[in-house]
Order: sequence, then structure tokens, then C-alpha cells
Amino acid sequence: MRRSFVAGNWKMNGTSDSVQTLLSGIKSGAGAIEGVDIAVCPAFVHIGLAAQALAGSNVAWGGQNLCDEAGPGAFTGEVSVGMLLDLGCRYVIVGHSERRTLYGESDELVAAKFVLAEQTGLTPILCVGELLEEREAGVTEEVIDRQLNAVFAQEGGLAALNNAVIAYEPVWAIGTGLTATPEQAQAVHAFIRERLADRNETMAAGIRILYGGSVKSSNAGEIFAQPDIDGGLIGGASLQADEFLKICEAGAV
Repeated sequence: MRRSFVAGNWKMNGTSDSVQTLLSGIKSGAGAIEGVDIAVCPAFVHIGLAAQALAGSNVAWGGQNLCDEAGPGAFTGEVSVGMLLDLGCRYVIVGHSERRTLYGESDELVAAKFVLAEQTGLTPILCVGELLEEREAGVTEEVIDRQLNAVFAQEGGLAALNNAVIAYEPVWAIGTGLTATPEQAQAVHAFIRERLADRNETMAAGIRILYGGSVKSSNAGEIFAQPDIDGGLIGGASLQADEFLKICEAGAV
């Protein structure tokens, strides 16, 4: 039985004061929620605040990205896996759609970051998903397949999936007002699991696959009830403590 997992991706949001308030609210409510793993991924500059505020709680924390170079070294503006580990991070998001579409991260670069993160002690959350034009063209499965194949092609990529999380995020349903139905989300999650099973059935059965397409407390229960959806990677709704906690509660059912 796969344990549910809900992670908040705070993206480029927050000030020291607002983050402290948000962390306090999440921590105070999360202690009563059982049966689900919970994590938050603040901006890099706020990870230290998360580490202090969440120490000893049942809420983990992680980064939103990492450098593909192990470091240390002359990589201005980058953050290494060692820096994330030094701040107590357990998770790191890899290949979020915004990194792929806005910053041009290739499938190969994402795969390299994924393997580096896992091999150095973090649990990577690998994001995969299609654009609106790709869904409309009927090539969703081809896009997902390509993104997964980049991981399979990396030395150690298949093994790294044994200690990883996958997040399916339909890019067309993130902050656009469009929403995938639970059935649409389930179909892609099932496809991902089938593709992984082609390589290793045990790994495919155990890996957690999250949904990351505008999950809210109002739709979380129906989405999380799908057989291949094991929780959510939450964007905007994770910036409101009460809303995020309600989503976590939906994952605990």
C-alpha cells in the first residue's frame, strides 16, 4: 500500500514575515494529520526558516531545483545538492514545467539533475507533463514517454526511481483556469505506472505518483481517490495554511 504524499511548491513567493506565518500555521495543523507524508518547498532563501520552524514536526522540507553540478565550484547563482542537504532538505523538485518551458531545461538536463539528487541523498520529485497544444494534438503519452526515456538513458536512472517520487503536471492546467478531470489525470498516471512496469514491476508498484494540476481542497478528495494517484504537488493552494492542510487531510483518507 503506497502512503499518500502532499508537497507544497511555493515557487517565487513569500517574505520572511509571511513565510514564518505560513510555516507556523502548517506546523500547528499538520500534527493532527495521520496517514500522509507532508512537505513544503520554499524559495531557496527561505529554506533556512523552514528548517528552523519545522524541526521536530511531521512536515519535511525541500528545494525547488538544484544544479546539475555536484559542486562546490564556480557556478554563479546555482544551488548544489550539498547545500540543500546542509539545510536538512529531504526532497527536491526536478524538472518542474516552469523550469522546462521558461528556462529551457532539456529532458537530458532534468534527468541528470534527477540522478544526481538521488545518488547524493535527496528524494527527487520528478515532474513530467504536456503542454496544451500537445494534449490537443493527442501526443500526451509520447511526451511523457520522451521525458521518462531521458531518465532511463541516464546511468543509474532506473535505479534512482526506487527512491523517487513522480509528479504528473499537465502544463495546460497550471494557473490557467483549465482543469483535468480526475479520469483524465488517472489515465496519465496509469500510463506512467505502466511504462515504469515495463522496466521494473516492483518499482512501478511502489513508486508514488502525484498529481500537480491546480489541486484545491474542493477537488482533492476526488482526485486522490483515483487508484494510481498518490497525492499532490500543490502550487498556489499551498500558500494558504488552512487550504493546504485541508488538501493534506484529503490525502489521509
